[in-house]
Amino acid sequence: MSQGISLAEVGSPRVAYTRESSEPLLTPYRMGDLDLPNRVIMAPLTRMRANPDDHAPTILQADYYAQRASAGLIIAEATAISPEGFGWAGTPGLWSEEQVRGWRSVTDAVHAAGGRIIAQLWHTGAISHPELRDGLQPVSASDVNPIQISVTPTGRKPTVKPRPLTKDEIQATVADFGRAARNAIVAGFDGVQILANYLYLISQFLNAVTNLRKDEYGGSFENRSRFLFEVVERVLTEVGATRVGVKISPMHEGGAFAANDETLPITEYAIRKLNAYNLSHLLLMGNTTDFSSTPLEKLSGDGMFRHFRSIYKGTLIANVNMQRERGNRLIAEGLADLIAFGRPYIANPDLVQRFAAGAPLAEVDWETVYASGAHGYSDYSTYQPSQPND
Repeated sequence: MSQGISLAEVGSPRVAYTRESSEPLLTPYRMGDLDLPNRVIMAPLTRMRANPDDHAPTILQADYYAQRASAGLIIAEATAISPEGFGWAGTPGLWSEEQVRGWRSVTDAVHAAGGRIIAQLWHTGAISHPELRDGLQPVSASDVNPIQISVTPTGRKPTVKPRPLTKDEIQATVADFGRAARNAIVAGFDGVQILANYLYLISQFLNAVTNLRKDEYGGSFENRSRFLFEVVERVLTEVGATRVGVKISPMHEGGAFAANDETLPITEYAIRKLNAYNLSHLLLMGNTTDFSSTPLEKLSGDGMFRHFRSIYKGTLIANVNMQRERGNRLIAEGLADLIAFGRPYIANPDLVQRFAAGAPLAEVDWETVYASGAHGYSDYSTYQPSQPND
């Protein structure tokens, strides 16, 4: 434990820094029209604490996020835009009045603690499961099983073959993204982020293996990215560009999402085109798996951020396997503007204060990450500056 720091129970995130710091992570930044007091971003973290009946956030989640309000910005957990897009047990939505009210309690708590929070808009597509959709088949770009895992109320199960969306259903889904964005603002969020990477619906359209369509949504890069840009443009009719961001990255996973020769080029195409929208940010994930001997090998480590820094002209948030030293270096080298921390925020609600004080980080209790209740969620302790003796 660093000198001058003592262990305390969970308290307000408004803890004064123990010393002035010029390290990049602790300097302010203007993202779109949001003034961030530091460059430490809380990455979106699925924690499965929403009400299982109506998928609304609870007071427990309001406490959890408020404890982390000293982050420059909180990106809330992935949130389903519709019942059709719902696909992970215990996660929240943004399509109903109950969910909007639940999120309002979260955003009010974060704002009362001095923080800023944006919603992440999510459609799981083929990663969902009939058990999560009242027996209905999941939907996707095409009828290709992504060969992944669905998280259902009764456990993890293999994905199933999805049903291709009709063109009318694609337009309805685009409209659902717009409605969810509008609901997010009504719920008090400071903006939204469109989830366009990893295994989910937008990625299923971008991926040549999961998108076998012969219409205007399949084939060429332009066609396979059409759904993404229709979503972006619809969201922008509800929320100003200075409050809208996108999360997108090339990736290498198993099954249908193993990297192929088109994985990087179509991501480059999409990110270049995103420049024209003058969005508030782009969140770029580093490699979450081993890129060795794949078409993404050059993007390992800092390679992801080095490659896309020259392509994307706006605010770039770097994510995955971030530590304080690496985050400071990426900012100092100009490879990122902001750094998103995921796992460190699970056990360290006061991560910014710990960085400022040079305090050690608490360890995650992994058995409670995907669970229920406050234990391992909102009951992690914080470090507070020691008070001098009178």
